[in-house]
Amino acid sequence: MARLIIRGGKAITGTFRPLGNKNAVLPMLAASVLTDEPLTLDNVPQILDVENMLKLLAGLGVVISRRGHSVTLCARGLHTTTLDPALCAKVRGSILLAGPLAARHGRAILSAPGGDVIGRRRLDTHFEGLAQLGIRMQWHNNTFHLTRRRLRGAELLLDEASVTATENILMAATLAPGRTTIFNAACEPHVQDLGNLLTKMGARITGLGTNRLEVEGVKTLRGARHRVGPDYIEIGSVLAAAAATGGALTVTELPDATTLQVMQRAFGRLGVTWRVADSRLILPARQRLRVQQDLGGAIPKMEDGIWPAIPSDLLSVALVLATQTKGEILFFEKLFESRMYFVDRLLEMGATLVQCDPHRVVVSGPAKLRAQHITSPDIRAGMALIIAALCAKGTTVIEQAEMVDRGYERIEARLRALGADIRRAE
Repeated sequence: MARLIIRGGKAITGTFRPLGNKNAVLPMLAASVLTDEPLTLDNVPQILDVENMLKLLAGLGVVISRRGHSVTLCARGLHTTTLDPALCAKVRGSILLAGPLAARHGRAILSAPGGDVIGRRRLDTHFEGLAQLGIRMQWHNNTFHLTRRRLRGAELLLDEASVTATENILMAATLAPGRTTIFNAACEPHVQDLGNLLTKMGARITGLGTNRLEVEGVKTLRGARHRVGPDYIEIGSVLAAAAATGGALTVTELPDATTLQVMQRAFGRLGVTWRVADSRLILPARQRLRVQQDLGGAIPKMEDGIWPAIPSDLLSVALVLATQTKGEILFFEKLFESRMYFVDRLLEMGATLVQCDPHRVVVSGPAKLRAQHITSPDIRAGMALIIAALCAKGTTVIEQAEMVDRGYERIEARLRALGADIRRAE
């Protein structure tokens, strides 16, 4: 167990280079079992979720070599399709191996995936979609048993635009003879990035970036080399830290223009502005943080949803930024009923807010936060609490720092390089 010790009052200022998107890396690692040839991924973040995913793959017989932020995987010597139950419980991404393993190797056996405890996270969409491709699932002894019968293309209408279900079904469909059409598909940047990797591997996919994907199955996929796109949630987290503490920030590796627009829509409601020049995002110091009211002076609402709505993963850090912003705003988290429970810690720190129900929180700012001894409940809440601690007067201790390690590489060292007074104690 680890803790972060943070003395607030220091502005987050400097130049920040994001690493690869956590939510893109995990399905890309799973895609390695779709081919016998080597797959090399660059810009891979060194985070706990990646470490556990690599351990899962190594246990299957995938040969892995690493050099810095590059990882090469070769599944030619795969000797089992049964995943380690203990590792499945540590990483949500373990479910992403169900489709690729069953589609190419005929079967997969895995336990229920772990991950953040932020509410119910359905798996029905995964198995219903895979079943229509010819992959059946049986559940017994708390284990999923998937068996490939006759893999075939199909026309699928997903009952929800689930990111991981879309990724799972998409990977399996690349090897399914015939045409697969996926309606109501997720179209987040990390889904698109996975699709781009699969295309490099020889998959025939059209419709990336839309909610209708079409896949022409191929017999085999080849190896490839691919650079994982920058993690826009990591960018948004550090932008929130800089804006909340009055610092100036330059981000040197950016996502596409649409992703920046989605981020600006969220941050703009809190009065945050930036400009992009020479492929860099430049956030000026001492932003005039003020909630942008709706027409007629109504209290605005920031709510998540399917892309290109504001991502759920950004709401936690945006909520903390709102505690330092003049005005009132309603946060509406529609996807996960436990995502907002971390606001109890913010109340202890002196934030002015009301949790109306599990999904809605009204924040009124600015508030003078004070240091507390608190615990990180999940990845995004943990990062949000770090931002709150950076704003607070005094020294805050955050327990369960390893929760943040699952999604952010060496967060204390990288924030310290931007001026934060932060250290880790094991």
